[in-house]
Amino acid sequence: MLDQSYYDKVDEIIEQYGRKESSLIPIMQDIQGEYRYLPGELLQYVAKGIGVREAKAFSVATFYENFSFEPKGRYVIKVCDGTACHVRKSTPVLEALYKELGLSKKKHTTEDMMFTVETVSCLGACGLAPTMMVNDEVHPAMTPEKAIAVIKELRGEIL
Repeated sequence: MLDQSYYDKVDEIIEQYGRKESSLIPIMQDIQGEYRYLPGELLQYVAKGIGVREAKAFSVATFYENFSFEPKGRYVIKVCDGTACHVRKSTPVLEALYKELGLSKKKHTTEDMMFTVETVSCLGACGLAPTMMVNDEVHPAMTPEKAIAVIKELRGEIL
């Protein structure tokens, strides 16, 4: 069960876009931007608040890969595994991150909610392959060593 402050924030977001069906996606984007995931309880609340069936709201949320029902860490790391990145060895970068952070294909977020690691099909930076993105910052020409250095920097271990 979520704290009342979550619902108050969602009310603000709904008022910003209006109580209409066409506001569903922008509202969901803002909620995810605020909390780094889309809590199912809030999606139900939004559906009721804007007059959309819950099934439709969940259908939209599951259709778009960008939406997540799982809480994400402070730093969301996306490792590209598109063709250009894959052939330029993005898999060892991903494996190094998993090992350093104690994560796996099934466990994406660290216990302290600091890091979430995901693979994506494309970051749109093929000429910089292999690439990794941390929140909104692209890191080009990644190697396992460079990826670990980024993690240590984010932890404050290196300046």
